[in-house]
Parts: sequence; structure tokens; C-alpha cells
Amino acid sequence: MDNLKKYFNLPKSIYILFLARIINSIGSFVYPLLAILLTAKLGFSEEVSGRITTIAITAGGLGMLIGGKLADKFGRKKVMVISSLLGAASFIICAFLGTSRNAMVTDQTNKVNRQNAFSLLYLGTNIGMAIGPLMAGFLINRHLVLFFLIDALTTVISLIPVMIFVKETLPTEKQAQLINENDMEKAEKGSVITALFKRPLLVIFTIVSIIYTLVYAQYSFGLPLFVNNVLGIIKGPKIYGSLMTVNAIVVILFTLFIISFMGKIKPIINITIAGILFAFGFGMLYFSKFIFLFVISTFIWTLGEIIFTVNSSVVIANNSPISHRGRFNAVISFVQESGYAIAPLLTGLFIAHWDIQNLWWLIFLISLTGSILMFSLFLLERHKTRKIKIN
Repeated sequence: MDNLKKYFNLPKSIYILFLARIINSIGSFVYPLLAILLTAKLGFSEEVSGRITTIAITAGGLGMLIGGKLADKFGRKKVMVISSLLGAASFIICAFLGTSRNAMVTDQTNKVNRQNAFSLLYLGTNIGMAIGPLMAGFLINRHLVLFFLIDALTTVISLIPVMIFVKETLPTEKQAQLINENDMEKAEKGSVITALFKRPLLVIFTIVSIIYTLVYAQYSFGLPLFVNNVLGIIKGPKIYGSLMTVNAIVVILFTLFIISFMGKIKPIINITIAGILFAFGFGMLYFSKFIFLFVISTFIWTLGEIIFTVNSSVVIANNSPISHRGRFNAVISFVQESGYAIAPLLTGLFIAHWDIQNLWWLIFLISLTGSILMFSLFLLERHKTRKIKIN
């Protein structure tokens, strides 16, 4: 219980963002079920579906880069609200045919409570996701218009408490001057690329993270296609929606305890452990023919998801200059998202030439490689820290 008390001493705006995240995530089921929508409902092949998903994710990445620049110039709240409304409008159109937020959280927290804040918002996402995908599994077969409309409506509703109760958090020049000169959050002059390359360990971390996101992206592309392949096109979407609910329930029940337990461990080590969990969680799908094995697999890779998502946000926040927080979140997220973007494309090509079952031993090897590289980064960081202390 003592470990949970730290979640009751966060800034008020964090709790507002937590509520907004829950509401928004209830309807955020278009992307998770996009692979099934394109193949089962619209008749595209897995390869073409992979290309379309890659284009959609790439477009989102470009939006993040623009949003990050605007967030640092005009403010987090304005950009967050406007971009969310535009996103909701796009889903309304579909019915008839997150960088600003991270910067906002970083602005209102410090290295002591930052991990708690990010884990709470991540928990909010999954409380909503516990309801959304299960509902979407039924909507996609019977009420396709509602499938898009509910996503748009929940996005708009989630913005109301943010607009009313959350103040703009764009840092002032006085706040920037209070940061220690040796702190990685000190203000920088020049472009985001110049500031980023002054932090080489963060650059390496970002590149290695691509492997993690490529692997994790299989939950929204390789996994639903595999479930359909094993359990059938009628039963598949419902089972996949249920697995996403299992994923969300595991997050709800375990996030606060895992983050509290691993809070004293270096974030990079935590992410190394996440890579191992991804390897075994997704890798065991090679042997999965029954629903209970899919559930066990989901439990394991979800633990990896919890650890990677929260600790990744902390690493980025702790190494982002106060003057470039929006842009750092945007650029790093864009690079990380390239793993999500290329995963459907590569997976679609793989499935076109090999049996989908063989995908999982390959994912196992890729994930272990990422874990080894992340641990190597920890050793490099420790060596650099020791060298600085000696000098």
C-alpha cells in the first residue's frame, strides 16, 4: 500500500489527463482492428493490408513531427485539442466512406514522480482499452458505421475536461534557468537535431527502440491475422477483441505494482527485461493452437509492454531539454514509430511467401537481439558515468 501512496501526490492536471485518456481509449479501436478491417471486411490481401497500414502509421508519424514543433512554439494544450479534433473528424469521414500530451506531463513532473505520472496515464489508456476492443470485435461485423463514429465521439468527449481544467504548461524562461547546467534537461539553443546529437546515448536508445516497436506492433497486425488463421474468420475478430481486453485487464491489475517494484531499477535494465518478455510472449505463438495458449501469450507480452512503454517515456523525458520537449518527443516517437510503420509491411511480405506460423520464431530472435543491444547500451552508459566520476 505504501508503494501506491506515491500515485496520490501528483499534480491535479495529471488526474484530468488520466480521466481524458480513459474516455479516449474506450473508442480507440480502429487501429488495433485495422488489419482485420482491411482483410476480412474490405477484401485486401495481407500484403496490401500491410502496405496500407504502413502508410497510415507513416502519416501519423509526420503529424507527430509537426505537432512537436507547434507544441514548443504555441503551447501543449492548444496543439493537443486541435489535433485531436482533426483526428476525430477524420474518423467521422471514414464512417461514411499523442506528443503534446507527453510534453505536458514532463512539464509538470520531475525525475522523482515522473515514472508514476507516466504509468498512471498508461493505466488510463488501458482502462479504456479493456472496454473498447471487446465492443469493436462485435461492431466490425455488424455495425461498421458505429465502429468509426464511436471512436470519433469519445475523442471529442475526452477533450472537454482538458479544455476546462488543464492550464497551458509551456515552460517559461525563468523555469529553464533553474535547471542545473549538468542536467540533461537543461535548455538548448539551435535545432532539435543539434540538441539530440548532444545526447548520443539517447540517439542509440531511440534506434534500438525500433526493434522493440517492430516486435510489439505484431499485437495489432500479425496477431489478429494469426488468430483469424487458426480460429476462423467469424470467430477470430471476437477472440482477438477478447485478447485485447485480457491485455488491458493485465495492465490495469499489474501496472502500478510492476512500476513500484521496478522503480529502483535503471530504466534501461527494465527495458532489457521487456525485450525478453516480448521474445517469449510472442515467440510461444508458434505453438499456439488453442485459446488458452493465446491468453498466456498475451499475459507475457503485456508485462513486456507495461515495462517498455512506461520506462521508454521516462528515458525520453529525463533526457529532453526543457526548451525542446515537444520536439524531442515528436522526433524520438517518429523514429520509434518507424518500427510500427514497417512491421505491417514486412509482416505482410513474410506471410505472402511463408506460412504465418513461422513468423513467431523470427519475432523471438528479433526481440532477443533488441534486448541484448539494450543491455549493451546500459553497459556503455555505466562506463561513461564512471569515466565522468573519475575525471
